[in-house]
Amino acid sequence: MEHVQCNLCGADDTVVLYPCTITENSASQGKRTLKDWSAFACTNAGYGKHHTIVRCQRCGLVYTNPRAECHDILGTYEEVEDNLYLEERAGRVLTFERHLKPLEHLTGPPGGRSLLDVGCHIGIFVEIAQNHGWDAWGVEPSRWAVEQARQRGLHVVEGTVETACLPEGTFDVVTLWDVIEHLTDPRGTLESVHRLLRPGGLLVIHTIDIESRFARLLGSRWPWLMEMHIYYFSRRTLRRMVEDCGFTVLSDAPQGRYLRLGYLSNRVGALVPWIGRPAEWVVTRLGLRGRAVSVNLGDLFTAYARKE
Repeated sequence: MEHVQCNLCGADDTVVLYPCTITENSASQGKRTLKDWSAFACTNAGYGKHHTIVRCQRCGLVYTNPRAECHDILGTYEEVEDNLYLEERAGRVLTFERHLKPLEHLTGPPGGRSLLDVGCHIGIFVEIAQNHGWDAWGVEPSRWAVEQARQRGLHVVEGTVETACLPEGTFDVVTLWDVIEHLTDPRGTLESVHRLLRPGGLLVIHTIDIESRFARLLGSRWPWLMEMHIYYFSRRTLRRMVEDCGFTVLSDAPQGRYLRLGYLSNRVGALVPWIGRPAEWVVTRLGLRGRAVSVNLGDLFTAYARKE
């Protein structure tokens, strides 16, 4: 475990917001084995299990501190395999199809322009963008996810934006869908993204909002308080960091996602068993597990910014 300073303002002046809920006997407290990656899988249901979460008293950024060392976290993501993510592909396709529309409203028709999806996992958004005419690429640390993407003929590079040796100043759009909260150095990643984008290029970030009404209402019971989440931005703190890295924020607003009823009831069951398990039984009995529904509780938002 390492102690870190605020990634937004550099201060070392924090107050504990939520105490650690991971027991000392948990493998999370020590070095992970190669197969001990489950808490970092996209579909992990470890709601409420997290290390100490603090708030910077200078700028208000919320983050985990102390946390595992950077190389241990990256090494864990390299080992992640997530077959449940494959099963939920249909819901994610609907979500990303919807996410692409406002992006193209800002950029206009793709016309062969280039797009990079950071933390693309198995490449669903890369594939959708490619099908819409983008020269779409992805970068992803999970070796398993990269192999899944390449089997579908997608251009996905193994690694991170800092290690993948991507050409600078060549991308028209860079997206981070549910990624920035997992990064050990979000400011450093945004600075790297700034170098990768052409002048006037578009940055798109989708993440959780710890200052949303839903998050404030639930407090310590907010489900997104999880071990794999390191930074908990609000629209205010993300806007400041993006602007500090040389971007002009165009907009930021809540944006939900599509989930299949089977997956949704399973997630609710992990959080509130006495509701989720009966709901999953009913959904299964009625043959509705595959039906996708739109979910927007206001605690997820998308920010659009342009490179100055």
